Amino acid sequence: MSVITRSGALRLFVRARAFSSAPPPRPRRLGRVLVLSSALSTSVLCYAFYTDVSNIQPAPFDTRTLSDLVRAYVVYGMCSIAPLVDAAPTILDILFGTSGVNKIVESFVRATFFRQFVGADTANGALPLLASLRTENKGALFAYAVEVDEKEAVGQTDINRQPAHKRTIEEIIGSINASADFEDGRGTLQNGHIGRRTWVAVKLTAMLPNAQSLINLSAHLTNTRAPLEPPVLFPGTPSPSDLSILRSSTSTGALTESDIHDLKELYNDLVKICTHAEERGVRVFIDAEHSWYQPAIDAFGHALMERFNKLSSNDFRRTWWDISSWTSSQSAKGSAHGRVRPLVYVTYQAYLRRMPAHLEHSLALARAGGYALGVKLVRGAYHQHEVTAHQLARSADSPVGSYLSKHSRSLSISPDPEHPVQPSKNATDQCYYDCVTLLIDAISRDVHRSGQFGAPGIGVFFGTHSWTSCKFILEELVKKGLGAVERVGIDEVREDAVRIPLEVGERIAFGQLYGMSDALTNHLVGRIQCERPCVIKYVPFGSLVQVMPYLSRRAVENKSVLGAGGATRERKEAAALIWKKMKELVGA
Repeated sequence: MSVITRSGALRLFVRARAFSSAPPPRPRRLGRVLVLSSALSTSVLCYAFYTDVSNIQPAPFDTRTLSDLVRAYVVYGMCSIAPLVDAAPTILDILFGTSGVNKIVESFVRATFFRQFVGADTANGALPLLASLRTENKGALFAYAVEVDEKEAVGQTDINRQPAHKRTIEEIIGSINASADFEDGRGTLQNGHIGRRTWVAVKLTAMLPNAQSLINLSAHLTNTRAPLEPPVLFPGTPSPSDLSILRSSTSTGALTESDIHDLKELYNDLVKICTHAEERGVRVFIDAEHSWYQPAIDAFGHALMERFNKLSSNDFRRTWWDISSWTSSQSAKGSAHGRVRPLVYVTYQAYLRRMPAHLEHSLALARAGGYALGVKLVRGAYHQHEVTAHQLARSADSPVGSYLSKHSRSLSISPDPEHPVQPSKNATDQCYYDCVTLLIDAISRDVHRSGQFGAPGIGVFFGTHSWTSCKFILEELVKKGLGAVERVGIDEVREDAVRIPLEVGERIAFGQLYGMSDALTNHLVGRIQCERPCVIKYVPFGSLVQVMPYLSRRAVENKSVLGAGGATRERKEAAALIWKKMKELVGA
């Protein structure tokens, strides 16, 4: 699939709309509108700043600079004004189409939204950010944030005549090298698989010439997987035989010969990526996507975990002397990288009704297959898309498989009468907590099984922007004896902290998106005491033009990711910290 072009990125960012035949606004009139809008926005923000400062206490552990806080306040100030967010597509459509103004707007977007949510234009360009995060005891999860246009990008190539999905794979491998070089430069090579906290995320839809192949494989799996007892709701749960269809070279049901060819190539590219990541000691996270891709993504994810997360019998009897011997020579250091466990992580979305049954099945599958299970647990960010797609499919009375038509109204392939997502936010939250309890129980059993220095049989990345969820996770860790509460003092503020032993720290991490919930991230860094960073920032990278669609999704997903009033809370937290720093400057 082709990387979004400059014009395509802008179209996605501002959403396509039909223009009337009326002539465009005159530059002088547009200028007056811009001046009045700027004055009004400034007045509103000043009043909002005054009220924000008086309504919230600043977080004690926040380490952001004054310029970072001002940028966050401006960005979330705009995001918290619902009418402005709704009107933004039309406003930006006009501004980007107006000669002489579009460059100013691009500069504004780069200085605000880009810098708030994107790490850098390139993986190597983000290295200073990685160093800054590590000084604050935070790790990073790299992601090449280029989105693809499924309708326009099929079979296209970039200006260098290279297929765009192959360019994406090169960027992923480049981010693995950047991550490993950064960790090697910090001396985290010691003790083999222990301590490396710069990882890489991959998005499977960007690694194919046509993402429709993933949908077709998902439909095939949905129709052919053996029924389970008790059943797991759509999009189901993986089976070890899921990818056996790739041994064929002829079309089968929903899969064409071209699909099978592209899916085989995808698997080979994923193996290439994971092999390189294993050599460099960098974990790989497979992102979740819409439900119509998910059966195929699960199949690839578990096949990769079975291959690269395999546990040998010796992993159950490691001693400190064994680990030291791995790094006693240069050749041993190379083999130590191959002992990152788990190497591959798969994303589990709590907002899908198949959870936690799908997670329970995955735990059993990993035990039976003798491999470590890598879990990235999130709530999910496509709830409204899923509901709308399912309603369209059902209202049209379209049978499963009708998506194969070019004129299909919906991509949904769910055979169930109900949509695949939880009925409410409360139901999603409860499912998330049930999954947390299940996973922490599994971590507790694994720590007791393998001892202090054994290779982990499970790794869990808790992706959440909820303060309540983070508190619950820490309480569960303490309850299971995986952490101990102690008092710590920071800036004359004493609070309870949770001491996490190294063997537990190797199995868990907390994560938030870069530029979002920074107060929560800093709070967790202050509360968690461990020899290695336990808090990770998801850091996307890519050029401004390439990440425009990503920035558009950030604005939309703020509503679901941060919850009701989330952007307002971010704005108020930034205001309180700005006021605190200003008083410190005056006092100094």
